[in-house]
Amino acid sequence: MSASEDEALLQAVLDRARKAGAESADALVIHATAISHAQRLGQVERLEREEARDLGLRVFVGHRQAIVSTTDLARDALDELTERAVAMARAVPEDSYCGLAEPGQIARSFPDLDALDPHEPSPEELIARARACEEAARAVAGVTNSEGAEASWASHRVAVAATNGFAGSYAGSNHSFGVSVLAGEGLGMERDYDFSSAVYGADLRDPEEVGRSAGERSVRRLKPRKPKTGRVPIVFDPRVANSLLRHFAGAITGTAIARGTSFLKDRRGEKVFAEGIQVVDDPHRARGLRSKPFDAEGLATTKRNLIEDGVLTGWLLDLASARQLGLEPTGNAARGVSGPPGPSASNLFLAPGSRTREEMIGEIDQGFYVTEMMGMGANAVTGDYSRGAAGFWIEKGELAYPVSEATVAGNLKTMFANLTPANDLVLRYGTDSPTVRVDGMTVAGA
Repeated sequence: MSASEDEALLQAVLDRARKAGAESADALVIHATAISHAQRLGQVERLEREEARDLGLRVFVGHRQAIVSTTDLARDALDELTERAVAMARAVPEDSYCGLAEPGQIARSFPDLDALDPHEPSPEELIARARACEEAARAVAGVTNSEGAEASWASHRVAVAATNGFAGSYAGSNHSFGVSVLAGEGLGMERDYDFSSAVYGADLRDPEEVGRSAGERSVRRLKPRKPKTGRVPIVFDPRVANSLLRHFAGAITGTAIARGTSFLKDRRGEKVFAEGIQVVDDPHRARGLRSKPFDAEGLATTKRNLIEDGVLTGWLLDLASARQLGLEPTGNAARGVSGPPGPSASNLFLAPGSRTREEMIGEIDQGFYVTEMMGMGANAVTGDYSRGAAGFWIEKGELAYPVSEATVAGNLKTMFANLTPANDLVLRYGTDSPTVRVDGMTVAGA
């Protein structure tokens, strides 16, 4: 179906909903296509193609709402769907904060985000990417086995319409590949990985480069030691430093603030990070992995500095949480076909600092460079933080030896205040950070 056909379908569903008794409604349809390939030791283990088209409908009767979804778009099925949705809405409790945007709030123009690669790779292309990646990883001296390589491509188109007059659609794509290999023998084996992901296939890293990186990472981790317990500076590699941003984003969602379940609930307008720090949410980044021209409720999206010079400027808000807090929505609503909207970040990143990674490490006498983290030990209410970690011990400004079976602990409020970013930001995950140094944390090991 084309975008115009999607719009016609959604308008027909909204008309059915109103005829069934809905006072207002919104609907979305999501088309998704994906190809995935997996291989191990050069042998193909999986090659799949998936295509899906899902429709979600949300109806309102007074201050009551109900949500239904379907993959059956036949006329009779849609009639039954809308009638069932309205019946559900009449039966559920009232929610004084639910409802559509006012006509004056909805987006009227949409930026071009260049988020869709028109080229769909063939299965042979995906197989070649994975093969080159795995072969390069296995060629690294010391690599003894492979957990496999994968390559995939996916595209999606999202169309949204509502009875308040909003109608819009956008599309996106994603190419990715990666490999995980093992080094060493017996009980002394270690594993690591690397990958590449981009909206356009032309923006992917070279598969051989990614494979070599995965192999070299694995070999460097051989013969790890447990670190001594103590308070030392922690340096987070970019691929784990972005987890700190995810904790931050979760703490500033409107739902967490409205419920009082965030360690940052009283900190709006206050200094949360050190001076000079910026955290940016940019839904309009060209070729961004999470770019979108409007949010799930039809509101315009906009680039925002969530942290400006260390100060927390505001929350991530959808309509419901904004109403509950008495604030204006920020265009951060996200949703699938079977659930209500909720606030979420888009392309989120910590702006780079002025110092190199080597400079930050070079001034540390004893410290821990973290490259992998395990567990989910962050308390959203208090900010207490404790996670398993592995990486390399720092001695006299150099990475001295690999470390495993360690725990790093602190409190996110203190960690944010003592965080220093390096200048090596690369946008590759959707939530991105440069290397960061955090002083005053505790490492538990031997």
